[in-house]
Order: sequence, then structure tokens, then C-alpha cells
Amino acid sequence: MRFDGKGALVTGASRGIGRAIAVEFAKRGADVALLGRDVAALEETAGLCAASRPGAVAHLFPCDVTDQASVDEAVSETVSRFGRLDCVVANAGQSTDALLLRLKAETIDRLLDVNLKSAFYLCAAAAKPMMKQRSGAIVLVSSIVGMTGNAGQAAYAASKAGLLGLCKSVAKELGSRNIRVNAVAPGLIETAMTEKMPDVAREYLLKQAALGRPGTPEDVSGAVAFLCSDAAGYITGQTLVIDGGVVM
Repeated sequence: MRFDGKGALVTGASRGIGRAIAVEFAKRGADVALLGRDVAALEETAGLCAASRPGAVAHLFPCDVTDQASVDEAVSETVSRFGRLDCVVANAGQSTDALLLRLKAETIDRLLDVNLKSAFYLCAAAAKPMMKQRSGAIVLVSSIVGMTGNAGQAAYAASKAGLLGLCKSVAKELGSRNIRVNAVAPGLIETAMTEKMPDVAREYLLKQAALGRPGTPEDVSGAVAFLCSDAAGYITGQTLVIDGGVVM
């Protein structure tokens, strides 16, 4: 699971799971493009990437992933700097909880834009250089909520479920060019987003987990690295659940 001489791109790389994925790639030899809106946080991620391995390269691309032109530009610039693009991770995401009857239109639009439409833009932009290379790996970061649903998270769950359909469809479209597309579905992972969960919901998920503990961003980053590596060379269109045994 080495990525020496390869280029990787991660959206939502400013913190949490995205940051862990970026550092994982850097540690394993890849040059990494960091996409996100928080420049100061991206700089922190770049510092961690640099510290993970002597000579590690991490470039910042402040970018609004809901804007297709910005995503296209970031991908193009990444290829220009690295010479190639081998691994792409659509990790950018937001969560706003609300019961169906209280969901506002702007909340639905925002979650679909950030969690789902941004992945469409990224897949389309990344497919172009990968098709020329006739190789590449794309991973979409979904959620177990996209598989099971959850009361109070209809918009979030719908956006994450959409990623699973996108994964399978794009895997079928790009497979003939040796481009693999997979998804991961994390459960309760210790991040800034899950810190806001009500204690009752948190305890419920922990009781459902066979391992009896929450996951860490590194639990997810290792799985993403595997799916992007040669070790997963015959895996595409799949969803790897990373939840400690909640969904079985």
C-alpha cells in the first residue's frame, strides 16, 4: 500500500476524516492536493503531511467544492503540478439535523450541494486525466446513515445515499479505462461533526457497535488507502462499511 510517485487529491481536507486521509497518503509516498475553504486549517493539514514523511509534498487549493468551475480548476492545477492524478477522495460534507416537517428548502439544497453534487463535479473532473492515464482510483465518503436512514437526518441521509448510487454508476462507466470507484460508509467517528451529537444518540450508536467504541479518523483513512492501492486492484463499485459492527 505505497503511493510513491503518485498524485492524490482530497476534498474536505481541513480537518477530521479528510485530514487523516491526506496525511495517510502523504505518509505512504503520495503528493497530495488539499481542497477546502478554511485556509488556516488546510495549512495545518499540510504541516502534518510534511511531518509524516521526509520530502512529503502537500499543496493547498482553497476551493468551494459546490462550484463546478472551481473544482475543475483545482483538478487541472493538481495534474499540472504533479504530472498525474491517481487517487481522488470526495470527502467534503456537512450535516444539519432537522425533522422532515421542519426542514427548510435552503438546508436541503445546501446538503445536496456539499455532500452530493460536489462529488459529481469531482468525479467528472478527475475522470478526464485518469482516462488519459488509463488508471485511477476514486473513493466517495458516504455514511452508514446513507444505508439505514435516521430520524431527523432525512436530507443528510438522502445526500449520503446518493453517493452510493453515484459510486456504482461511475464505476460501471469508467471500469473499461481501468478506473476504480468505491465508497466508504463510516459510522460514529470521533470528529468535530460528531461532537455535536446528542448524548442519547451517541450512546445508542455505541451500544449497537460490536466493538463497543467509536472509530477514529485513522480507522477510515487506512480503509481509503487500501481501496486506492494496488491491493484493491480488482475491487470497484463497492461500499466498505467502517462502523465497528453497527450495520451487519
